[in-house]
Amino acid sequence: MTKKQSVLFLAFFILIAASVLPAQTPPAVFEQPLLVTSAGQSSGDAQIALQLTKKASLTATLSKAGTSKDLENQKTLVLVLGASMKGLGSAGLDTNKEKERIRELVAEAKRKAIPILAMHLGGAQRRGELTDEIINEFLPAAKMAIILRSGNQDGLFTKICKSTDIPLVEVDKSLDAVEPLKKIFKK
Repeated sequence: MTKKQSVLFLAFFILIAASVLPAQTPPAVFEQPLLVTSAGQSSGDAQIALQLTKKASLTATLSKAGTSKDLENQKTLVLVLGASMKGLGSAGLDTNKEKERIRELVAEAKRKAIPILAMHLGGAQRRGELTDEIINEFLPAAKMAIILRSGNQDGLFTKICKSTDIPLVEVDKSLDAVEPLKKIFKK
C-alpha cells in the first residue's frame, strides 16, 4: 500500500468511526442567568434541576410556577418536564391551567428570543399520560434537551428530538447532567 493509499484509508476509517460514535454534548449555546420552572408541577424535579445548575456554577432562579413576568432579565428558560398530580393540587392548578401557564411562558420566551432548555429528571417513574402530553406539546419548543436515560425507554424523547432537530443529551443519573450543563452555557 502506498503512502497516499494509507492516508486515504486512515481518513476513510476516521470518517466511518466518527459517524458511529455517540453524539457529544453540543458546544455552548445558552446564556445566563436562567429561570428554572416546572412544566407539570413536579417541584422535586425542578428543585433537582436548580441544584444541578448550581453545581455547574450557573446563575439560576427557581420559580415552581413561573410566568412571563419571571422571564424579566433572564437569558434562558429551563423547562423541567414532569407532571405531578400532588404538585398540581398543591399549586391550586388543574391540568388545563398548568398547560395554559406553560403555553404563555413558552410564547413569551419566544417573543423575547429566550432559548428553552428542556430537562426530564424524573426518569421512568415520572412518565405517565400527563407527563407524555407535556413532553409532546412542549419539548418541540426547546433548543436542546437533557434527560435521564431511564425516562426514554420507549424512545419518545428520541423521536421528538430527531423530528425537530433538537440535540438530545441522555444521562444515567441526575448528577451526570452537571458536565453537559457546564458545556452548553456560555461563561
